[in-house]
Amino acid sequence: MALAMDRGELAEFLDEAFPQVKGDFAIDALDEDELVVRLKVEERHLRPGGTVSGPNMFALADVGIYIAILARIGRVALAVTTNASMDFMRKPAAGADLIAKIRVLKLGRVLAVGDALIYSEGDDRPVARASMTYSIPPRAMG
Repeated sequence: MALAMDRGELAEFLDEAFPQVKGDFAIDALDEDELVVRLKVEERHLRPGGTVSGPNMFALADVGIYIAILARIGRVALAVTTNASMDFMRKPAAGADLIAKIRVLKLGRVLAVGDALIYSEGDDRPVARASMTYSIPPRAMG
């Protein structure tokens, strides 16, 4: 499937639609098979014990799968998460960005399913895995 939005358009949309996360995420790569998105880890993303917090890893997966879907369907701000499952496998490094490799597994008219594998930059062992389903709102008839 051809992409409806490129990296620049996705980054611009994310900044416009979700200014509360502006600057937190960067899109490293995008093609028909995979999106690679990064959480630029700062002190505020850490929890006691010197590791990236679970909510920040969840946000990376959620934002990553969301924009991977939008890359395929275009600007649909009201696509929403309807189901999420996350497995935390090992402690991420505090001094490294988190990298999520995102795949859209199914893209239908109403539902989309995506998968994220999250890594600490520089380590090829995943720290977390997420599977999420999104509801895609009906397109306005025109």
